[in-house]
Amino acid sequence: MKPKKFQTLDVRPLLAAGTEPLVAIRQRVDALTAGQGLTVLAPFLPSPLIELLRSEGFESDMEHRQDGAWSVSFWKSP
Repeated sequence: MKPKKFQTLDVRPLLAAGTEPLVAIRQRVDALTAGQGLTVLAPFLPSPLIELLRSEGFESDMEHRQDGAWSVSFWKSP
């Protein structure tokens, strides 16, 4: 079941600054509690991240936004 409460992490500024966002994403994902999820905003579809988190038991859904960014939400089902 998809949670109702999602934190949002916009990684576009990190990528624009040349910073790898996986550390920030990992910190947020590891801090999630039951009933929480994380939405990552990125300038491209983060397929490797989706596969990584899927291998750890996360579900995801994605949306290609009108501004060109991708919004990808991650959560673990109970």
